[in-house]
Amino acid sequence: MRNVAGSLFGLAYGDALGKPTEFQDYATIVATYGPQGPRHLTGNPALVTDDTQMALAVGEAMLAAEEFTPETLEPLLRRAFLDWVESPDNNRAPGNTCLQACAALYAGGPWQLATVAGSKGCGANMRVTPVGLHPGLDEDQRSGLAQLQAGLTHGHPTGLAASELTAYACAWLAGGLKPRDLLAALRERADSQRTVYREAWLGDLWKRSTATTAEAFIARGWDETAAALDRVGAALAAGRFDGDPCLATGAGWIAEEALATALYCYLISPDEPVAVLGRGAASSGDSDSIACLAGAFAGAALGVEAWPAPWREQIEYAGRLTRLADAWD
Repeated sequence: MRNVAGSLFGLAYGDALGKPTEFQDYATIVATYGPQGPRHLTGNPALVTDDTQMALAVGEAMLAAEEFTPETLEPLLRRAFLDWVESPDNNRAPGNTCLQACAALYAGGPWQLATVAGSKGCGANMRVTPVGLHPGLDEDQRSGLAQLQAGLTHGHPTGLAASELTAYACAWLAGGLKPRDLLAALRERADSQRTVYREAWLGDLWKRSTATTAEAFIARGWDETAAALDRVGAALAAGRFDGDPCLATGAGWIAEEALATALYCYLISPDEPVAVLGRGAASSGDSDSIACLAGAFAGAALGVEAWPAPWREQIEYAGRLTRLADAWD
């Protein structure tokens, strides 16, 4: 495992670049920044959104864990999410699903009853990067934890599946997988996991749905996420990379589209990390989430040296990001 810092900081850089463009249409973004999108951090510090804040919450909960079991991690994640809700810095247009679920988590009781069961918003996977970057997790722990951290707020199976694949994309790229092989590897995992319901991590979450079995519940999530991956493959094969990336693979407000459009933005030019961020930020949809995931992928593959050196001191939460990176790199 390597390039933890590259991925974590890449996430934050993409988040910061996408922050001012998130609620703008594509024409407005291009008129301001050009078709390449924003490529320079602004402000000191350069502010991020709830995407980076919640990724740090997940990573710091993991850092506090004495062992990686659902029994240990669920209360740590719950506390980290509630601390985020109560923070005065939680003023970056946080998602309604996260706020609603956290209010229910605060009341206590099983998290499966607190989650917003029908939501597959991108809040499920915008924060999962630390799960992919931890060097000491086995397959069940990485998959189970990726789905658990998603499920605490977003109970839809597609949020679970997209979160797992987002984590694995970071893990595989940080471990040396070639970008050209990434999409096929993710697609293969979607097929192999289609009916795997991780009951030890998810409990009876599936019963919050209309599915008749746990396997049918999770299969829906993998099917929707696999279809999104196929759209990425078709868009890359078409070779028409100009314009709004959301028109090719989705606006990114929902989990599978956030993964798909971030992958698309990344795989167009995986050796040009700043261009990847600009492309993700120059999008008509959830620009900060798209750019932050694309940045996490680029940084996982290329390392922290791929980013402009001054950015590391300029980005908000640099100290917290460094603490996580130092622990796992």
